[in-house]
Amino acid sequence: DVVLAAVSQTHHALLYAHESVKLDRDFVLRAIAQTSFALLVYAEESLKRDRDFVLGAVMHDIKALDYVDASFKHDREVILAAVAHHGGALEFAGWNLKSDRDVVLAAVSKHGWTLEFADDTLRADRNIVLA
Repeated sequence: DVVLAAVSQTHHALLYAHESVKLDRDFVLRAIAQTSFALLVYAEESLKRDRDFVLGAVMHDIKALDYVDASFKHDREVILAAVAHHGGALEFAGWNLKSDRDVVLAAVSKHGWTLEFADDTLRADRNIVLA
């Protein structure tokens, strides 16, 4: 695929792609997997609001949470999926989920250093600290 090859060289290439390519969920997810979350800057806004797309994007790169609709930072299922993949996703979670025991436990169990992003109350929880 010519466009995928171009995007692999530079994510800016997506800016010049046809609208139908920018709307193609599967294409954009493949491009994220091969390149970086940064190409989300040029993805269509409708994809950034598509829950299934966002779930796929965060599986490839947790930093995708910075480029999708902000409501997903407060979406428990999206954040749980992201921290299960990489605990560091807790950094991008909304305040409500940084104080959610299950979310923080999942993140810290994966990567202990993510405790720094948890709510102070949970940072003092012995069971979480020892996870």
